[in-house]
Amino acid sequence: MKRLSTTDHDAVVAQPALDLDAIFSGLDSRTAAILEQRQKKGGVRRRGWLVRRLLLAADIIGLGLAFIVANFVFSGSAGADHLDDLIESGLFVSVLPIWIIAAKLHGLYDRDEERTDHSTADDLLGVLHVVTLGTWIVYAVATLSGIARPELSKVVLFWGVAVVLIPFARVGSRAVARRRVAYLQNTIVVGAGQVGQLVARKFLQHPEYGINLVGFVDSDPRETGEAVTRVRVLGRPDQLPALVRFFDIERVVLAFSRESHEDVLQLIRSMKDLDVQIDIVPRYFEIVGPGVNIHTVEGLPLMGLPSFRLARSSRLLKRATDLVLSTLALILLAPMLGLIALWIKFDSAGPIFFRQERRGAKGRIFRIYKFRTMVADADRRKIEFAHLNQHARDGGDPRMFKIASDPRVTRFGRVLRRYSLDELPQVLNVFKGEMSLVGPRPLILEEDVYVATWARRRLDLKPGITGVWQVLGASDIPFEEMTRLDYLYVMSWSPWNDLRLMMRTIPAVFRSRQSRAY
Repeated sequence: MKRLSTTDHDAVVAQPALDLDAIFSGLDSRTAAILEQRQKKGGVRRRGWLVRRLLLAADIIGLGLAFIVANFVFSGSAGADHLDDLIESGLFVSVLPIWIIAAKLHGLYDRDEERTDHSTADDLLGVLHVVTLGTWIVYAVATLSGIARPELSKVVLFWGVAVVLIPFARVGSRAVARRRVAYLQNTIVVGAGQVGQLVARKFLQHPEYGINLVGFVDSDPRETGEAVTRVRVLGRPDQLPALVRFFDIERVVLAFSRESHEDVLQLIRSMKDLDVQIDIVPRYFEIVGPGVNIHTVEGLPLMGLPSFRLARSSRLLKRATDLVLSTLALILLAPMLGLIALWIKFDSAGPIFFRQERRGAKGRIFRIYKFRTMVADADRRKIEFAHLNQHARDGGDPRMFKIASDPRVTRFGRVLRRYSLDELPQVLNVFKGEMSLVGPRPLILEEDVYVATWARRRLDLKPGITGVWQVLGASDIPFEEMTRLDYLYVMSWSPWNDLRLMMRTIPAVFRSRQSRAY
């Protein structure tokens, strides 16, 4: 499999009862194929190496295009001087390395390697900081020193275009990176218990994370569930260093193995020289959300969970954002909504809209609007197809209802569902104040009765057209996990998190999915 150095080879063969060839031959075919492909390329460079260079190119392209656009717009302005243009161009090129260093200091090139779910949406604030500071510092230095005399309006245009173009260039660079085998990170999960299998299932359900899950490491593994049957146990924790070397592992996830505290610490320390990213699933991960912060007491790190105190001003900001964006959406989408309505009318008999009672904020009931994607009598025929509910199979969770390739869905309804176009009328619910653009999942009344007491805090905010559940898998997420995600969203709400979720909804919608049920 992997060409080992003399030192690595000695470390591998020193491990008792570790037949690496047998382990490799027993891997899932896809996992083995990726490992072979990486090996054939003579040792593929890792994700960080690839993404850093592509993001660097994206930033230079974005800045360069912004400079060209600003120059082009002002090229015919009164008083334009070609010498000034040349000086400004030379100044721009000379300060590009400073821009890149500033971006590096903001962490804009390193987080893709560390964080599996990092996206361009997470870069927006950093890009805004770097472009703003860089633009106005260069403008001030050029003006005060007399090196150049850039027009203020030209500088403002450059700043605005750069703020827009750089994120788009970064989206493109990440799209290119995800098509390369170097983007995939060979990963081992330590602990094959309930939590370890949960982590594995999430990796398998989200290929966009770029994780090639090689297997588990556990001295006392639990029987694997159906969702992770193809992921095998590779060995014991004390054999992990050898497995890391042999399979060129880049990420190790510690997920509650039954090893002692001292053994786990020793295991982590043994990997410090192996150039591997170590992720640790925290205790009480069910309540640890993105709002957690780390502080210290004499060097002892403590995780702080913020209390939920959504001020009146925050609620007003969220409502104002919903009102403005929903109004714009209704105006801009009116032609599309009209065409969809006509197509539904011609495609099948029945009403254009599907309306259903849902549980809203503070427990209030409202009627949600969606384009009809099923035959008119779909609700009455639900019992007829209950045996097809994929959530109820193999001891699953029948509280949620979903049928893959539901026979009640109309021909045009399948198109609407594939791209979530059936959800567009919910903008009217947002305009009326019954829903929000981002929020917890709007549950039907039959599902709402199963929400645990602690999870009812999810109703402290209005349900949303999109949310964490939509971005991470929509109806493929089990009921308990969905309510936990909603709870964490509410308890750690911030405007910035809403913006991130809205931006991440777009690629989530266009990822290939099976048809959804009501």
